[in-house]
Amino acid sequence: MVGWGAPRAMTRSEQPEVIAIFGPTASGKSVVAEELARRLGTEVVSADALQVYRGLPILTNQPSAPTRLVAIRSLGEKMSVGEYADLAHAAIDELVEAHGSAVVTGGTGLYLRAALAELTIPSAREPEARTRWERAYDADPVAAHERLSKLDPRAAAAVHPRDRKRVVRALELAEVGASLQPAHDLLWSEDTRRPTLVVGLDIPRERLEERIGLRTDEMFARGVVDEVRAAARGSVSRTAAKALGLRELSELSADEARERIVVRTRRYAAYQRKWMRRIPGIVMIDADRPPEQVVDAILEVARAR
Repeated sequence: MVGWGAPRAMTRSEQPEVIAIFGPTASGKSVVAEELARRLGTEVVSADALQVYRGLPILTNQPSAPTRLVAIRSLGEKMSVGEYADLAHAAIDELVEAHGSAVVTGGTGLYLRAALAELTIPSAREPEARTRWERAYDADPVAAHERLSKLDPRAAAAVHPRDRKRVVRALELAEVGASLQPAHDLLWSEDTRRPTLVVGLDIPRERLEERIGLRTDEMFARGVVDEVRAAARGSVSRTAAKALGLRELSELSADEARERIVVRTRRYAAYQRKWMRRIPGIVMIDADRPPEQVVDAILEVARAR
């Protein structure tokens, strides 16, 4: 089944060089991507913010097959979207040049868009920047908003002076030459670096929740508790610490952690489904069937472009 959001028409010279697969956690992205890459004679590039780290393969559900940009950072290292984008672009370009195509997959929406498009990624801010701008706002909200009007009139027009969080964020971005309201937002445009087909894996909510429970049980059976305990003995960066389940498994009993992880994962999956519907030009594919059939449907769409 092909769902809503059929992409803009492409000429024959614009046949997709990149097929990107997005879907909520437990939707089967990795298996589908691996089978698709096998048939195309290419490789998969991961677009997952946590799979870049070594040391948590079970918790972050890292694929068993070799995948680009998986386990490339230690848990103690940070990873920014800008760094990821540079690595993803290089990997995709290499695969397209060598094999004619690349498959990109992951459940982190921002990383997926960063892999596919030339996003304007703000430079890393000074560690003290947010605190400095928060103090400036708290001292005089009107003056802070006036300052924003001088630095970024477009953002100032879109942000209410009493919206402390957004005024502070807009000032942070303006200070490094970025904007809360860019003139051309590539995040939600159809612009991509290469001819691209973006596929969304569609699974009924009840079925997805069932899969999440089963996958969580499998994680525990594979030894995720020992994995997290071993990781906690070393250095864990602020970005790596965002791995869903890391805190629960570090602080709670196994039974309590299991229940909390299932609840949080279901919430995250709901967020991913909302993000998926905002991706421009996405083609929805029924994924509640064997992976081989899902890949058949994806290739049918790709050949028709």
